[in-house]
Amino acid sequence: MNNDYFVGMLSGFVGGILGAYVLVSGERATLLPQAKPTASQEVVSASRIRLLDATGRARAELAMSPDGGPGLFFFDTRGRNRLVLGLYAPAESEYPFVVLNDSQQLAAGLFRLYGAQETPVVVLKNKGADRSIFGLNPGSTEPFLVNYSGDRKKTAVFGTF
Repeated sequence: MNNDYFVGMLSGFVGGILGAYVLVSGERATLLPQAKPTASQEVVSASRIRLLDATGRARAELAMSPDGGPGLFFFDTRGRNRLVLGLYAPAESEYPFVVLNDSQQLAAGLFRLYGAQETPVVVLKNKGADRSIFGLNPGSTEPFLVNYSGDRKKTAVFGTF
C-alpha cells in the first residue's frame, strides 16, 4: 500500500510540474512579442507575367513593350500573336489601343484613340497595309472615312483626315 501511495504522490507531483510548465509557457508566449501572421499578398510585382496552357505553351502575356508601353498579348496555339491590348509609349501620349493580327501576325484591324482630343479611330488593314480608316478628326471631332486602293492611292469618302 505504501508503494501505491508513493506512486500516486509521485505521479501527482510530476503531473503538477508538467501542468505548471504548460501554463507558464502559455503565459510567457502571450507576454513575449509575437510575429504577426503574414497576410495574403495583395500585389504581385513582375516585369512580365505569362499564362501557359496545359501543354506549356504561352497563350497570353502581360508585359512592357520595348518602347515603354504596357500590353496584354494573346497567342494562338501555334504561338502567333493574334491580339494586343495596350497603351502606346509615353512619347505617343500613351493612347490606348486594340490590335487584331492575322495569321501572318500582321495587323488586320486597329482601334485606338488619337490626338489632343483623344478621338477614336478604326483602321482596317490587309497584309499590314491601311485599306480603310474611319474615325473622328482629331482637330475638329468631325467624322471621316478614307479608303486606300490596292495600289495605296488615297480616296476620301467623306470628311477630312
